[in-house]
Amino acid sequence: MIKNFRDKIALSGITVLSIGIILLVITFASAFGFLSEALPILSSQDLVQTFGETLAPLIATSIRVMYLGVMGWIGSLVTIRGVTIIANTPKTETAEPQKPQEPLPEKPQPQLQPPQVKAEPKKEPVPEPTPEVKPEAKPAEPELIVIPLEEMEQQSTKPAQ
Repeated sequence: MIKNFRDKIALSGITVLSIGIILLVITFASAFGFLSEALPILSSQDLVQTFGETLAPLIATSIRVMYLGVMGWIGSLVTIRGVTIIANTPKTETAEPQKPQEPLPEKPQPQLQPPQVKAEPKKEPVPEPTPEVKPEAKPAEPELIVIPLEEMEQQSTKPAQ
């Protein structure tokens, strides 16, 4: 049973995706059936009579082709929507509690005595300069200057000095 919101979204995405795929399969099956029909070729001595006899099946065929195009388009839109829903489901964190790691047993190391070194006087460490943290400077917005039309006309009518 669905327990959380993420599972509901995923189930609805899979449902929409499967409906879109079913629509596309039906469209392709219908198109295959339509194209596998035997097409009668009419021949006659009278060209006007031939056009009259072929015009009705030509219109019916164009309507079926448009129908198949719209069906395929709708099927692809539904399929794309299902994929989008599945891809945008919120991710849940699978935080498994980690076992505390046991410390590895340490092997006893032989103790070596360091050689005797003369102790040098300790020097005071020089503090490193810390970089100054400046607040982020936001880029200034460009200034917008509006010159009324009257001022432009006055400037253009003044003689150049």
